[in-house]
Order: sequence, then structure tokens, then C-alpha cells
Amino acid sequence: MFRRDTRPIDELMFEIFRVNDRLLAIGDATVKSVGLTSGRWLVLGAIALSDHPLPVAQIARNMGLSRQAVQKSTNEMAALGLVETRENPDRRRSKVIALTPAGRAAYEEALELWRSEWTGAMEEILTEEEILTAMRLLRRLRGLVQSGAHSSH
Repeated sequence: MFRRDTRPIDELMFEIFRVNDRLLAIGDATVKSVGLTSGRWLVLGAIALSDHPLPVAQIARNMGLSRQAVQKSTNEMAALGLVETRENPDRRRSKVIALTPAGRAAYEEALELWRSEWTGAMEEILTEEEILTAMRLLRRLRGLVQSGAHSSH
């Protein structure tokens, strides 16, 4: 139960922080053998899930990361041969980031490891309907915090 001075939304936010912290830790452990971290895997995922290469700013927006963190990660992964920069057809001054074949392979291997080690356990405790509901709710919360839209007192 909640303390008298704590509201359910407060508890929800702290629970999200705790889940995020654990997901990053187990993600790091899961993809370490592929030479990735959770952060790098997240960036690779943003690119892999798009139908075209993306600029750093768009990757950051899509994944809820800072542009600086994504730039640092893409620079490191470019040095490792996992991503490459290309000319941006929409803006000459802004490059786009694309997966290399090695990057695609690393992403796919990390995804397969995640699925074999964690997805099944998660699907045992959550129904598909619960997963879809949680995803919708978290996307709404992300939209609010990314927009900065909130009421002030």
C-alpha cells in the first residue's frame, strides 16, 4: 500500500526507474558477449527498426536519449565498424547513421540472446494484452515528458 504522503503516480515513477535500472543492467550482461552495451544496442535498434538511416537527433528522439549520448555512441560504434555515416538526402549539413553488415549482425545476435534469456520469462508473467496496454501507457507518458507539456501550479 502507499504511504499517506505518497500518491500512486509517485510510486509508478519510482517503479519505472527501478525497472529501467534493472533492464539496463541485465541488458548489459546479456549483450556483453556481442561486444555491446545496452546503450549501444538501443542505438542499433533505433536504426534497425527504421526503414532508412537516421540522423543522430532522430535516433535520440526515438529512443529517449540525449543527442550527445547518441553522438558519442555512434562515434564509438563507427570506430568498431558497426555503423557508418552517410550523406543526408534531406539536409546536407546533417549526416545519417546506417548499420554496417557487422552492426546488423551484432544487433540481431543481441536480440536473439535477449529473446532466449528474457523474453520467455516476461511473456510467462504478462499476457499479450497486458504488454500492449503497458506499451500504450508508457508511450503516452513518454510523449508527455518529451514534449515538456505539463500544467504548472
